[in-house]
Amino acid sequence: MTNFNITPNRRKTLSLKWTAYDSDILPMWLADMDFSAPKVILNALHKQVDHGVLGYEIPGRAFYEVVSRRMDALYGWKVDPDWVIYTPGVNNGYNIAARVLCSSRKGYVIQTPVYNEFHEAEGKVGIPKRVAPLAMLTKGNRVRYEVDDDALKKAVKGAGMFLLCHPHNPVGKIFSRAELTRMATICIENKVPIVSDEIHAEILLGGAKFKPLASLSKEIENNTITLVSASKACNVPGLSAAFAIVPNEELRKRFFAAALGMSYEVSSPGLTATHAAFSGRADAWLNDLRRHLTANRDFLVDYVTRFMPNVRTTVPDATYLGWLDFTQTAIYGSPFEFFLSKAKVALSDGKKFGSQSAGFARINFGTSRKILKEGLDKMRKAMFSIQG
Repeated sequence: MTNFNITPNRRKTLSLKWTAYDSDILPMWLADMDFSAPKVILNALHKQVDHGVLGYEIPGRAFYEVVSRRMDALYGWKVDPDWVIYTPGVNNGYNIAARVLCSSRKGYVIQTPVYNEFHEAEGKVGIPKRVAPLAMLTKGNRVRYEVDDDALKKAVKGAGMFLLCHPHNPVGKIFSRAELTRMATICIENKVPIVSDEIHAEILLGGAKFKPLASLSKEIENNTITLVSASKACNVPGLSAAFAIVPNEELRKRFFAAALGMSYEVSSPGLTATHAAFSGRADAWLNDLRRHLTANRDFLVDYVTRFMPNVRTTVPDATYLGWLDFTQTAIYGSPFEFFLSKAKVALSDGKKFGSQSAGFARINFGTSRKILKEGLDKMRKAMFSIQG
């Protein structure tokens, strides 16, 4: 069993997470974990390095069959290997899709609060952003979100694409089959393709189950581009390798043509890591990871409940990201700036996930229990200092 409470020192590396702030700041922001990658992936990478040549590589059908078998093994989703297209990252994938499906008049739809890079596609691609906020529900100090069908119906009319985050970052929600079906039906009725970012699909907590949107029916499958990667689940995001699954032949041709017109090389070590991960050889490690992250999630929720009065929190089904609501506390202004200054803890600024989330912050619990507790203790002390 892997001990995830032993984490390498990342201060002396080029880690963005650990070097973006001064050395006295504890980083709990960027969505990468503090764990070594699975041994099977490291061994495969060592073998590749020992070979000595790190040239350009392009995955062929045999590689795409590995992706296809993974979808079948996990979800019973029969993916034709010919549907699979490589891309350097999931972010690249939906930006490519936006260039194919959208225009300066025909924008894209997102559900806020949502991953900050979803917002940035507006400027990067030059297309208008439409927002269909999720409905926030509270009970005690718990926060959860549901799909607002009316908001989605309004937003998708005349849109170029619906960009779905599933499982959802930052709220950690796995949408139910009923929710997925309703969202897909709304889009199909309005002739709006769906691009589903499913990068966190294998980081499941507490026995949660996941189902790809496109696997629900042939009609939905034909209207959906699914983006997958091993980068989050196996903690190799720096290796830049992801895949778009595009069953619709006409849409697949357009997506591939647009991709060729951009910087399109994929990392050869990333392909090696993906092959090892999607072959199933890292599954024992992944199961250990899920247990550790579930325990960390439960620790986070319990800590907030017991020691942080008036702070509300999600209980994520997936991901290693907590979403904290400080709008009922004595914190004035940005929680991100407050904790950075007073606690020396760097969280992710809630307002980057949507304008209505300025009083929120995202916390990364993909680390050791010691580091997680240290960060929460620092935050608790800072909050206690302003309580009257």
